[in-house]
Amino acid sequence: MSVKYSDVYKGWKQDPEGFWAKAAEKIDWFKPAEKIFDPDSGVYGRWFAGAECNTCYNAVDRHVEAGRGADTAIIYDSPITGTKASYSFAEVKDQVQALAAVLKDRGVAKGDRVIIYMPMIPQAAFAMLACARIGAIHSVVFGGFAANELATRLNDAKPTAIISASCGIEPNRTIAYKPLLDEAIELAEHKPDSVIVFQREQLVCDLIDGRDVDYASAVAAAIAAGTEVSCMPVAATDPLYILYTSGTTGQPKGVVRDNGGHMVALAWSMENLYGIKPGEVYWAASDVGWVVGHSYIVYGPLVYGATTLLFEGKPVGTPDAGTFWRVIEEHDVVALFTAPTAFRAIKKEDPKGDFIKKYDLSKLRTLFLAGERADPDTVQWAEDMLKVPVIDHWWQTETGWAIAANPVGIELLPVVHGSPTVSMPGYDVQIVGADGHPVAANEMGNIVIKLPMPPGNLPGLWQNDTRFQSSYLDEFPGYYQTGDAGYMDDNGYLYIMSRTDDIINVAGHRLSTGAMEEVLAAHPDVAECAVIGIADKLKGQLPAGFVVLKSGVDRAPMDIEKELIGLVREKIGPVAAFKIAVTVDRLPKTRSGKILRGTMRAIADHEEYKMPATIDDPAILNEIEAALREHGI
Repeated sequence: MSVKYSDVYKGWKQDPEGFWAKAAEKIDWFKPAEKIFDPDSGVYGRWFAGAECNTCYNAVDRHVEAGRGADTAIIYDSPITGTKASYSFAEVKDQVQALAAVLKDRGVAKGDRVIIYMPMIPQAAFAMLACARIGAIHSVVFGGFAANELATRLNDAKPTAIISASCGIEPNRTIAYKPLLDEAIELAEHKPDSVIVFQREQLVCDLIDGRDVDYASAVAAAIAAGTEVSCMPVAATDPLYILYTSGTTGQPKGVVRDNGGHMVALAWSMENLYGIKPGEVYWAASDVGWVVGHSYIVYGPLVYGATTLLFEGKPVGTPDAGTFWRVIEEHDVVALFTAPTAFRAIKKEDPKGDFIKKYDLSKLRTLFLAGERADPDTVQWAEDMLKVPVIDHWWQTETGWAIAANPVGIELLPVVHGSPTVSMPGYDVQIVGADGHPVAANEMGNIVIKLPMPPGNLPGLWQNDTRFQSSYLDEFPGYYQTGDAGYMDDNGYLYIMSRTDDIINVAGHRLSTGAMEEVLAAHPDVAECAVIGIADKLKGQLPAGFVVLKSGVDRAPMDIEKELIGLVREKIGPVAAFKIAVTVDRLPKTRSGKILRGTMRAIADHEEYKMPATIDDPAILNEIEAALREHGI
């Protein structure tokens, strides 16, 4: 008899420790846990207390020892540079072990921090794994991040070393990393002892004597010398990495991920959530600078024994809107995980899916979306074009893996557009009002998770438990506050409507910008959209919709804007007071595709704002300002 999701979820609820103890059998431990869950340690308890393990060992060495050394671990595909390469588990081990030796030679020891400032190249993954191998704690910062932002991370993490590359390459420009890095070190109070630089042939940089190390020659020397570096046993509760998210205070929040619970959760998710088998090719089209890159480009697939695909390119423009389909066909990808924004970009350029027809996508079983709300129109388009299940799922940097999803490895549940489906084992998701009391089914409220959080979730913030408590736990005691608003239907399906700070107050009515975006996105001429609340003396806030039109639309934008205003009035009602629709060429986004609604709101309200560190192209903000001026705002 086939297993049902409801039975699995019920089994977890009845015996959480038994559930995760069973899942932990998929991981190799140097020393087993004394307690599966210790409620008395950490802020809300810790998973696998007393256990010892090593993440690099589980991601690399154990596959080599099991006779899978020749199997492909990493496929690198870079349409930006026209480069392709693949690395077996044995080759990854050689590279990682040699880089670990270089780090040790430069004085990096267990517990030390290492900043990784790299583009999407295999050496970024090797750097992460090399840190894990010796028990150092890595913190990946986007390559090309502004110098002052990098400096704040240097001061907070206090790294012993930095691993970087000479440059990053975008479709229309080369970004020199070294000047930014040198400026950041100059600005920072904390100075690293060493900087290890991978020279890319597209732009070679100068190295500073005594401090800087040439990555390639140092690694080659360690390989030639046959240097062996064994995997350092660390506590399951020791940090594996710190990943900084931009805090509202300007001081970045360092989300900490531990070793043991992280591996257990990711291995469970690869099998049960994504439905992958060891040896299959899994592609998360993200960046190692984001949590998705940590969880599902590097650690999840490799710990599980799948082949991971590392892609240096864009969904459109490298060279066209067919690049994703070329990669899927060429490398036999069975599951693709990307942001809805990527699909909106592809849909805008190729609304009829002409590029899709040129490739054999028969190996592709599933498309997973996360990172931004997956509007039903985009999901429908992807389903129609790809003829595979399109699975929206919802998670956060803090959680490290999905809170809600459709667990295709257990049972494919009915897909409901607009919902990331149901809570995963480990997550007791509830909807509460401002008073902290549960609300009825289908009623909007704050989305919270009953403590304790499951394995893989953050145990705290880097050296700042007080801020962790105030940011996530204080508002609703006994619960983790997700910062998202939404509702749960009668079947337990979750609907994420917006961030709680994107709920707007129009004349006393609390309205979801996500619901309005859903209406705008359904218009046949709209490729993507964003709705924000702008200040209004009479009503408090008024919604304003920004829309990007599909390629080839030759109607007057003013006519489309009138239709959009009418649509929102029809679908949501006059209470929305939706009277502002603005056509723009593009929306401001982070490099992972999240729309910068807060910055757009500040521009519309004529407030001062700080340039977002992760913005893809700052010039777009001037375009938004000009479009608002044209509309008299």
